[in-house]
Amino acid sequence: MEHFEDQHGKEHDSALSVNRGVSQPPVVNPHFRRVKRHSLSTDEYMKGILEGNITILSQAITLVESLRSDHYAQAQEIIERCLPHSGRSIRIGITGVPGAGKSTFIEAIGNMVTRLGHKLSVLAIDPSSERSKGSILGDKTRMETLVHNPDVFIRPSPSAGSLGGVARKTRESIILCEAAGFDVIFIETVGVGQSETAVHSMVDLFLLLQIAGAGDELQGIKRGIMEMADMIAINKADSGNERRAEIARSHFANALNLFPMPESGWKPKVYTCSAVEGNGLPEIWNGIEDFLKFTKQIQKNGYFQHNRNRQNKYWMYESINEALRESFYRNERIENEIERYEQLVLANQKSSFVAAKELLTLYFDSIKR
Repeated sequence: MEHFEDQHGKEHDSALSVNRGVSQPPVVNPHFRRVKRHSLSTDEYMKGILEGNITILSQAITLVESLRSDHYAQAQEIIERCLPHSGRSIRIGITGVPGAGKSTFIEAIGNMVTRLGHKLSVLAIDPSSERSKGSILGDKTRMETLVHNPDVFIRPSPSAGSLGGVARKTRESIILCEAAGFDVIFIETVGVGQSETAVHSMVDLFLLLQIAGAGDELQGIKRGIMEMADMIAINKADSGNERRAEIARSHFANALNLFPMPESGWKPKVYTCSAVEGNGLPEIWNGIEDFLKFTKQIQKNGYFQHNRNRQNKYWMYESINEALRESFYRNERIENEIERYEQLVLANQKSSFVAAKELLTLYFDSIKR
């Protein structure tokens, strides 16, 4: 008979008998020793990047994404030294509705591009990952052949952060990838909403991926995204679905006719393809090359270089805005006061504008000291 005490300390008899069990081993191996990784110098990073060393390129991008101030300083120095070796790639933005088959499409056309002698880098902009925990890392498991292609480098976007921060780091990653010898860069939008605008601000060509047979193909497509597109591809035009894909193609082509001529002077075209069967992919790549050839003609409008210059200017101002934002919210006085001001606004004791003005005054006073 087993004896036990109740909550008042009185002993009682019980027919139940509970084994005390065995002691569990520690969760962490007691013999484990953390190995301190040797941090590379800027010269070592540069040597590895210019030699196309994927491991060092990955470490350099991790440095770019780091929030540590010492990492930031070294990352900016590396980017500055990579600039003369960058700018020689084709930058292509790829977006599409969920279920459009972006992963399969990128894998299929990516393998085709490398067979043509190119080196491909696939980057992502995913501002939604902080909430959904989703990432292109999930897509990497589906891009089985592309992941193992020696001429391809796939990099997921930062796992958290504002759209501006994620986009800036992606743009800086482009510079590092170009310096490492990648001459075709795919930038994929994993998130939704404003991420398309961010991608459009760093690419030479914007490709919108759609599918056929999903009801009204134009329903839910923002006019802004349609206007940004330099090319539209109707994916999943597989055997038995060709007719619906062709109908969708004509719908999108008619819709594009309603928009004014883009600044590039290039009239966007609509293609059909099957990423699974490989149909239509060579035509899409030929269309990309035709677009780039057209926009690079200086005697016509020189749009290609004009667009890149405008993007460089845009990202200068974006970097300034982000630095000011970071400086404001990380300021000690602001951190101490912002929650109090927030409560005053919610209680209608201060207007939003007065609260913002007073917080800014606090900030500027603190940095004057």
